[in-house]
Amino acid sequence: MLERIKKDPVLFISGILAVVSCFFVHPDEKYIGYVDFRVLAILFCMMIVVSELVILGVFDRMTNKLLSMVHSSRMVSLILVWLSFFLGMILTNDVTLVTLVPFAIALMKSFDDRRTLTFTLILMTVATNLGSMQTPIGNPQNIYLFTHYKMEIGPFMLMMLPYSLCSLLLVTVAVFLLCRDEKISHEEPKEQKKISGIKLAICIVLFIASLLVVLRVVHYLIVLGVMIAVMLIMDRKSFKGVDYTLLITFVFFFVFVGNMGRIPSVNEAVSNIVGKSPVLTAVVSSQVISNVPAALLLSAFTDNGRALVIGTNLGGLGTLIASMASLITYKFHAALPKAKDKNVSYVGAFTVVNIIFLAILLGVHLLFK
Repeated sequence: MLERIKKDPVLFISGILAVVSCFFVHPDEKYIGYVDFRVLAILFCMMIVVSELVILGVFDRMTNKLLSMVHSSRMVSLILVWLSFFLGMILTNDVTLVTLVPFAIALMKSFDDRRTLTFTLILMTVATNLGSMQTPIGNPQNIYLFTHYKMEIGPFMLMMLPYSLCSLLLVTVAVFLLCRDEKISHEEPKEQKKISGIKLAICIVLFIASLLVVLRVVHYLIVLGVMIAVMLIMDRKSFKGVDYTLLITFVFFFVFVGNMGRIPSVNEAVSNIVGKSPVLTAVVSSQVISNVPAALLLSAFTDNGRALVIGTNLGGLGTLIASMASLITYKFHAALPKAKDKNVSYVGAFTVVNIIFLAILLGVHLLFK
C-alpha cells in the first residue's frame, strides 16, 4: 500500500492532507459520517463492469468496425476523437483513455507521422474530458456532485448540453486544423476475440443496475452485493481493472474535507471565496489540485452544486494535472521511442490546446449564465 501511495501523487497528497487534518480535528464518532459510501459503491460498480467489458473485447470490436470504414489518417484521427468523446459519457474519462490510447498508438504508428499522432492523442484526451461532463456517470466528480446535491438527471444533462455541443464542434474543427491527411488502408482483423453473449448480457444488466443506483431507484448495497457475487463467479479478473487508488483517494479527501468543514475559521474563509465566484474558483482550484479533489473540497463550502459541476468540468482543461485522466495519455506518449526528426512538444501543445478550449468554453458559460 505504501508503495502504491508513493507512485500516485494525488493519492499521496490526499493521504498527507487527511493525516494532517486529524491533528486539528481529533478522530471521533463523526468521522464515519464523512465518507459517502454510496459514491464509492457507484464508482466501484461502474469500474468493474467496464473492466469486464474491456476483457470481453467489446470496445476493440466496436473500434475496429468503425475504423474499417475510413481511408485517411485524418478520418482515423476524427473517429478516435469522436469515440473518446462519446465513450467518455458512459465509461468515465480515465477508463476511456486506458482503453483507446494504446489502440490509437498501435494504429497510428504505421503512418510514420509523429506530429499527427501527438495531436490526435491530445485531442482524444480533451474530447474524453469534455464528453464525460455531459452525464452524471462520465467522471468521478460528476458522480459525486450528482449524488451529493441530489440532482435530477434531466436538468443535469440539459445544463451541460451547451458546453458539450460546443466541445464536440471544437474538437472536430481542431482535428482538421492540426492533423495531417494521408491515404491509408485499414483492414478489420481476420481473427477477432469471440465475445460471450451470456457475459455481455450480464454486463449490460449490471451496468443498468448501476445506473439505477445513480438515479436513486435501487439501494447501492443491493447492487454492490450482487455485483461482487456475480463477478466472483463469472470472471475474477475484472477486479484487477478497478482503480482502487481512486477509491482510497476519495476516502482520504472525505476525511480532509470533513475535518476542514469543522474548523470555523477555515469554513468561513473558503465559503466567502466560493460564494463570490464558485465557477471560477472551481476552475482555478482544478488547475492546482485536479478537478475531482476540487469538487470534494469545495462542495463542503457551498450549496451551489450547479456551479461546481460546470466549474470542475471546465476546470479539467488547462494544466496537465487539471484532470488526472490526462496523465494517462501523457504516460503512454512518454513511453514512445524518441523520433529521429524534431517533434511537437506534447506538454507544450497540450497546454496551449487546453487553454484555448478553456477560454472558449468559459465564454460559453458567460453567454448562458
